[in-house]
Amino acid sequence: MSQNEPTRGTSKGFRLHIGIFGRRNVGKSSLLNAITRQQVSIVSEIAGTTTDPVEKPMELSPLGPVLFVDTAGVDDAGALGGLRVQKTRQILTRTDLGVLVSDGAWGGFEREIVAELGKREIPVVIVFNKSDLASPDPAALAELRARGLRFVETVATRGVGVPEFRQALIDGAVREADEPQVILRDLVGPGETCVMVMPIDREAPKGRVKMLQVQCLRDLLDGDAISVVVQDSMLAPALGNLNTPPRLVVTDAQVFARVAGITPPEVMLTSFSILFSRLKGDLREQALGAAAIATLQPGDQVLIAESCTHHPVEDDIGRVKIPRWLNHAVGGELQYTVVQGNDFPEDVSSYKLVVHCGACMWNRRQMLERIRECRRQGVPITNYGVLIAAVHGMLERALQPFPEVLAAYQEGRVKPEDVHAFA
Repeated sequence: MSQNEPTRGTSKGFRLHIGIFGRRNVGKSSLLNAITRQQVSIVSEIAGTTTDPVEKPMELSPLGPVLFVDTAGVDDAGALGGLRVQKTRQILTRTDLGVLVSDGAWGGFEREIVAELGKREIPVVIVFNKSDLASPDPAALAELRARGLRFVETVATRGVGVPEFRQALIDGAVREADEPQVILRDLVGPGETCVMVMPIDREAPKGRVKMLQVQCLRDLLDGDAISVVVQDSMLAPALGNLNTPPRLVVTDAQVFARVAGITPPEVMLTSFSILFSRLKGDLREQALGAAAIATLQPGDQVLIAESCTHHPVEDDIGRVKIPRWLNHAVGGELQYTVVQGNDFPEDVSSYKLVVHCGACMWNRRQMLERIRECRRQGVPITNYGVLIAAVHGMLERALQPFPEVLAAYQEGRVKPEDVHAFA
């Protein structure tokens, strides 16, 4: 596979996100075109040509699948410029590796970008582009060397310095976790059986299954496990046809109660959303967030956040089912706000609980940024699957595959008699 050919079928959420930042007209787009060897971004001498982030997936050996994000100049001015800057700053929340491009200048603006990346613990590569027109200040280079920051000099339009830039990316790329992203292979070993329960309802994509279910199936195949896929109505016959009990049953959270009633108690049981809470976020934090359900009072504000956008369907999980279950658990009406995509409020302090989807289309850093921001503002956050198991009184069973998380939840939750759970 060539280095500019994307890994086919690799979700954006599993790619290393490389954000390209800098002032207007420093050559960010030219640099992206040079590294991808394609005309991905429009290049012009007119400052501010890139108005919205431009994404380019590719295979960058030996890093594997990556996603380059070329941003608008973050020194843009005016009302429209302010919106561009806001979109650019949103990219920081999902950036695994930052690239700061300069045309030789090094001042407070560049230091501020480096500081922001450093605050978020994002590694950075600094590129002094257009080095044929202006050399970087020797004092700036000395400062970067003293701070241990990587930098290269390029003339992106002519390909000068691009191999060095590519190597700097490889050297600088550090994931939150360098090990392979395992969803459930550590729970179901080679030759062991996992039964996945996938109801086909109004929320199932037409002619397909949900992304997180596909990713779980692929993870099992990679681990040489045996996969059995059924709808909830066929779970009992499927279990009866097995010569030995499965190692694990994974279910869509919406039918958790029904599946729990069928699955033998000695068989581990969890949900796709709980697996993705562990993969994409912080399962311990979101389990503790579910414990806060017992403290909610009628009239409290709850934020429901979805990472992707979709047209709501009848009996929508985020807009209808979760509010219905939460209201029942609390014993009264709560006040709900629903946001999608990047429309996540900076100030969440007025909410008593944030309920997030599984973030199957996101990378882990972006989900962790939201969790950390909620923690900073003292607002508990949980996710769909964790909450659904909690309000149905089944979260402890759903957390049994994760003993450390289960212990933290049992220690952090309120007394059982204070929890309003379904029968």
